[in-house]
Amino acid sequence: MKYLVNISRLFVGILFIISGLIKLNDPLGFSYKLQEYFSEEVLNLPFLEHYALMIAVLVVVYEVVLGVFLLIGYKPKFTVWSLLLMIVFFSFLTFYSAYFDKVKDCGCFGDAIKFTPWQSFTKDIILLFFILILFFGVKHVKPVFNKLTVTFLALLSFIFSFWFGYHVLMHLPTIDFRPYHIGANIQEGMTIPEDAPKPVVEYTWKFKVDGKDKIITTNGSYPSVKGDFVSVETKVIDEGYQPPVVDFSIETNDGDYTQQFLEKDKLVMIVSYNLDKMELEGARKLKAFSDKALKMGYTVIGLSASGEEAKQKLKERYHLNFDFYLCDEKALKAVVRSNPGILVLHKGTVMQKAHWNDIDDLKL
Repeated sequence: MKYLVNISRLFVGILFIISGLIKLNDPLGFSYKLQEYFSEEVLNLPFLEHYALMIAVLVVVYEVVLGVFLLIGYKPKFTVWSLLLMIVFFSFLTFYSAYFDKVKDCGCFGDAIKFTPWQSFTKDIILLFFILILFFGVKHVKPVFNKLTVTFLALLSFIFSFWFGYHVLMHLPTIDFRPYHIGANIQEGMTIPEDAPKPVVEYTWKFKVDGKDKIITTNGSYPSVKGDFVSVETKVIDEGYQPPVVDFSIETNDGDYTQQFLEKDKLVMIVSYNLDKMELEGARKLKAFSDKALKMGYTVIGLSASGEEAKQKLKERYHLNFDFYLCDEKALKAVVRSNPGILVLHKGTVMQKAHWNDIDDLKL
C-alpha cells in the first residue's frame, strides 16, 4: 500500500500542478469556459457568469496548491479530502457535458491540450482511482521535509500562484497556446488542406410505408423508398479536419474585408470583443497610440462584436481616427486576452501582441 500511495502521490500531484498552471497561465480563458458551463443551455446558473473570473482564479490556484501540498506532504488529510471533493465535482461536470453533449471541450488543460468530453471524463475517472488510493492510504502520506520547511513551501505556493494569476491578467498569458500567437499567420490558420479529412455525418430518415414507420440510415444520400417522407435527423460521427482559426473575419454591413486587410504590410488591429466592457484606462491610451501608428504608415482598424451605435459612441468620446469592423465575439476573445488588446501584423502574420497595459512597449 505504501508503494501504491507514493506512486499515486507523484502522479496526482504532478498532474494537478501541470493542469493548474496551464489554466493559471490563462485565467480569462478558463473563465470563458466556466461561463459556458454556467449558461442556461448547460447548468442553468446564469447568475454565476458574473463571478466566473473570480471563481476561475480561485479554482486554479487551489488546484496548483493542492498538487504542491500533496507532493510535500503538507496537511495530508485536508489535502486528500480536498482532492477527492474536487475530482468528484469535476467528474460530474465532465460526465454531464459528455452525456448530454453540452460542452465540446472541458478546458482541463486550457488551449494546450484539447480533450473530447468523453476523454475528459475518462481522465477524471483515472484520477479518481488514484485519489481513492491516497484516501484509503493517507497514513502513508508523510512530509518530505521538517515542519517549518513544509509550511514555508506551502505558503510560497500560495503566494506564487496568486502573483502569477495577477501578472497574466495585467499583461497577457506567458505562453500563448492559441492560433493567434506571435509568429502565427491568420490566413494559414483558416486554410483547410485539400487532403484534409471530411466531416462524417449520419442521416436517419423516417418514412411512412404502408401505414408503418420505416427508419433508414445513410451518409447523406436520399434513400429510395416507396413511402411518405416524415422527418430526418443528422448526427456528426466525425467532425473531420477543423482549422485552428474559425469565425475570424473583418466585416461591415457592406462586405467582407478579411483578405484585404490580412494582405497589408503594416496593420495594427485594436481588438475589443465588447466596447461597453472595455477598460476605460485602456480606451484612453488608444488615441495617442493610433495617431502614432498612422503617422508611421500603418493601417489601423478596430475589431469588435458590438453594434454600430457603441462603435460611434467610443470614437466620438475618445476622438479616435480609425474605424471599427465586425467580428465574432468568441473569436475576438481568443485573439487576445485583453479588452482592448493590440496586434501588429505583417501580411496576416502576428508580429507583436500586447495587453493595453503594455501598449507603450510596442515597437512601430
